[in-house]
Amino acid sequence: MIYVNRSSGICRTEEIKKALAYVRENGASLPDGKVHLDGDKLYVSIQSYRTKPREECKYEAHRRYIDIQYIIAGREIIAVTDKAGLKERAPYSEEKDVVFFEDDKKGTEFELNAGDYVVVFPDDVHMPKVCAGESCDVKKAVVKILI
Repeated sequence: MIYVNRSSGICRTEEIKKALAYVRENGASLPDGKVHLDGDKLYVSIQSYRTKPREECKYEAHRRYIDIQYIIAGREIIAVTDKAGLKERAPYSEEKDVVFFEDDKKGTEFELNAGDYVVVFPDDVHMPKVCAGESCDVKKAVVKILI
């Protein structure tokens, strides 16, 4: 499988394969926190939280990292939309590599269950943590791959 962002030409197939294999093998046993697989070039952030209604969630995007949002346990909706025409909710943070946007109510929603994942590139504005029906507990690995 090859992952290429069409607008930027970014391709990180080997890093994506390595990270997914690591998460599949170890994710369920990892505590919340960061695991560096290749320094700041490739790391995994394990998170546990409760999903929320869409109106309580925020669209976000990154400039330096590709995200893989991998559901270890639970289920959630992740909405993805195009950055064009979105209004910034907060300015870009260089330190955290994130910018937040207002909800355009147009994004495509993907329901992810345990074992499912979505790869989002810097041009992909995404809204994680949305409840799929009722709020539930989620354990997720967010893989960060430096572009």
